[in-house]
Amino acid sequence: MDIEALRQATPGVGRRTHLNNAGAGLLSTWTLRTMTAHLELEAEIGGYEAADQERDRIERVHADVAELVGGRPAEIALFDNSTRAWQAAFYSLALSFRPGDRILTGRAEYGSNVLAYLQLARRAGVEVVVVPNDASGQLDVAALAALMDERVRLVGLSHVPTGGGLVNPVAEVGRITRAAGVPFLLDATQSVGQFPVDVAEIGCDLLTGTGRKFLRGPRGTGFLWVRPETMERLEPFVVEIASATWDGGRGFTWHEGAARFETWEKNYAAVLGLGSAVRQALDLGLDAIGERALALGATLRDRLAELPGVSVHDQGERRCAIVTARVDGVPTAEVAAALAARGVNVTTTHPEQTQFDTEDRGVHPLVRLSPHYYNTEAELDLAVETIAALRR
Repeated sequence: MDIEALRQATPGVGRRTHLNNAGAGLLSTWTLRTMTAHLELEAEIGGYEAADQERDRIERVHADVAELVGGRPAEIALFDNSTRAWQAAFYSLALSFRPGDRILTGRAEYGSNVLAYLQLARRAGVEVVVVPNDASGQLDVAALAALMDERVRLVGLSHVPTGGGLVNPVAEVGRITRAAGVPFLLDATQSVGQFPVDVAEIGCDLLTGTGRKFLRGPRGTGFLWVRPETMERLEPFVVEIASATWDGGRGFTWHEGAARFETWEKNYAAVLGLGSAVRQALDLGLDAIGERALALGATLRDRLAELPGVSVHDQGERRCAIVTARVDGVPTAEVAAALAARGVNVTTTHPEQTQFDTEDRGVHPLVRLSPHYYNTEAELDLAVETIAALRR
C-alpha cells in the first residue's frame, strides 16, 4: 500500500488532519471524478438517458458490494443510506411479530435501532431483551445462548458500536443464531470498509452497511445483504414498481432476490460513487486496509492512555480504529474544539446514540477519533500533542 500515492489522490488531506472516518471518510479523486462525470453526463444528455448509457456500470455496483461482503449480486439491495437499509430489513421481519415475541440485542446497540425495537414493543407488544456484556465489555455470548428460546424472533446487533472501539464477537453470535434458527440482523455500518467482513464467516442472515464511513464513499448511500434462505421469510414492508410486478389483476409478484427491497428512483451519481469507493477498497485489499487501520487505532489508543489526566474508554477483547477518550477537567466539546482549531477533524459521542451503554457506563460524551489507512503517524502526533497540551 503506497500511502503517499493514496494521500495524493485524497484532496482533503492537504487541508485537514482527518480523524473522523467513523463519521465520514474522505473521498478519493477517483470517486469524486466518477460522480462529477455522471452529473455532467446528466446535464448534457438528460438523467434518464445518462442512466441508460451507464447501465452496465450501475449494475456492476451490486456485484462489487456483493464481493465486498462475500455475497452474490442478487443478494444486494442499494439504498440512499444505511438506516433505510436497516429499517427495510427490520420492519420486513417485524410484520410477523406477535405479543410476547422477543428481540435480543446488545448493550452497545446503535440508538436508531434501539428506537425501532422500542417502537415495535409499543405497537406489537414484543419484548426487547438486552444481553449483558462480559467482563471485557463485549456482548456476552454465553448469556446470549442462555436467552435463546422459542420466543426469540430476532437477534439484532451492531458489529462495531458508534461510541467506542469495540468489535463484537459476531461469528460466535452467528453460530448461536444459526443453531437456533433465529434471524440475525447485523448492523455493519462501522465495520464494512474498516476491515474484512464476510457474511459466510459471520453467519448473519441480513447485513446493512453505509458508503460514507470507512468505505470512503459518498453520503446518501447504503446497502442491504440478505441470505437467500432468509429472503423467502421476508415480506418487504413497502412495495413499488421496482420491487414487484403487477399481475394484471388485483395482485403482484415480488421481484427475485434483494431487488424486492429497492426503489425505482436513485441518485445514480451517488450509486456510481459508491461503486468506485468499493472497487478501490477491493483493489487495495481489505486485509491490508484492516491491518493498517487497526494498527493506527491501537497506536493512538496507547499513546492517549499514556497521557496524564487522559482516560481511554474502549472495550472488548478485539478493538478497531475507533478510539474514545476523555480529558479530566476539560469538557469534551472543548477538547473537540481545540483539535478543530489545529485542523484535526474528530467528533464526540452522544448519550442518546447508545442508550443502553449510556445507562451502563455514564461516560458519554467522549471525544471520538477514528483514523484510517491513509492517515499518517505524524497526524496522530498532532492529535496527541494537542490533547496533551490541554492538561498542561
